[in-house]
Amino acid sequence: MKILTIITPPLYKIKKSPFPQTPTQVISLHTNPPTFSPIFSLPKHHHIHQYSSMATCIDVSRTAAGPQPPHPLSRDPNRLQTADDAAQLKFLKICRRRFSDRVPCAASATVCQNRTATIHTRRAVDFVCDDDNEIEDFDDDYGDGDRESELDLWMIMKSEARSDIDEEPILSAYYFNSILSYNSLESALANHLSVKLSNHSLQTNTLFDIFIGVLSEDEEIMKSVTHDLKAVKERDPACISYVHCFLNFKGFLACQAHRVAHKLWSQGRKVLALLIQNRVSEAFGVDIHPGARIGRGILLDHATGVVVGETAVIGDNVSILHNVTLGGTGKACGDRHPKIGDGVLIGAGTCILGNIRIGEGAKIGAGSVVLKEVPPRTTAVGNPAKLVGGKENPIKLDKIPSLTMDHTSYISEWSDYVI
Repeated sequence: MKILTIITPPLYKIKKSPFPQTPTQVISLHTNPPTFSPIFSLPKHHHIHQYSSMATCIDVSRTAAGPQPPHPLSRDPNRLQTADDAAQLKFLKICRRRFSDRVPCAASATVCQNRTATIHTRRAVDFVCDDDNEIEDFDDDYGDGDRESELDLWMIMKSEARSDIDEEPILSAYYFNSILSYNSLESALANHLSVKLSNHSLQTNTLFDIFIGVLSEDEEIMKSVTHDLKAVKERDPACISYVHCFLNFKGFLACQAHRVAHKLWSQGRKVLALLIQNRVSEAFGVDIHPGARIGRGILLDHATGVVVGETAVIGDNVSILHNVTLGGTGKACGDRHPKIGDGVLIGAGTCILGNIRIGEGAKIGAGSVVLKEVPPRTTAVGNPAKLVGGKENPIKLDKIPSLTMDHTSYISEWSDYVI
């Protein structure tokens, strides 16, 4: 066995690193295999090239040396860690981001097992009207919206995450880092949004601090988040679980990022709000100006190509499909964007332009261009849009369209061109 050791002097003085340094090694070449004589206590491994701070050139026969032990960081993660392992992993703990709300899986599982979480969703979608045919009660009744309801939903999501891990164990690390390592919905959401929206120049830690600062202080935003999750699960048949929506539905994520941006916009932090808008547009293909006001119980189905202008207002329990534009006419200033009432359903590819109002419980057919106000509980379709049943006596809807997600009722009977 031949071992050649080359020691090169440093070309310049290196500043002291904040990370733990490997102590200087003294190598004895008179033993077989070579042994370390550390100045400080070191793990007793025979990986000279890993522990020596000097450049080495080693000619060792693999056959003679036998199989090499695996790197300490590549061992079975379930084994008991030793003091040597802790020393080698110490530098990782310095860089690791810390969250005060992270909890062990075992503790979270105990909480989930000891608590029966129930979610009350509304099945009835009928209008409750008075004699003037105006909507009298439009409460979505998606639960009380208080902290207890939010905790119930979070426990359900963690239970769903564990079921997904049982089905796909390869995703265990992903679910742990995204869901199971947190004990609150707001902290998990802040982390997930920061990961989705970060890039090489906008770090995850920076975004996390922004999101968690807003979400942890504004209870109304978190109530809206809870209502949005339930809205997607209730109305979209493609949504298989709450955790599926939370992790994978970009319409939901874009809406929650907008809520944070809108909060910052209202506080006068417009540069930061516009930055979040830009990243949401790039990452999710959804462009919502941070000045727009959005209610709760919102479903952005598919969401690609949704554009919402600065002075637009969207009510509660509204369902919007992809490629919908709530824009201006290009010739007006100030308050120039649409106002969408509660319970409205807007079909794919629709353009609603100008400072006009879409009444509560109205339905806009896919591909329509709406330039005038639409009365409550009516259906508008076409380019330019016309009321089904005529302007003088339009057909009134008896169901809340945003909850039924019925895109075709009264439209097929109205048009002679339907195949």
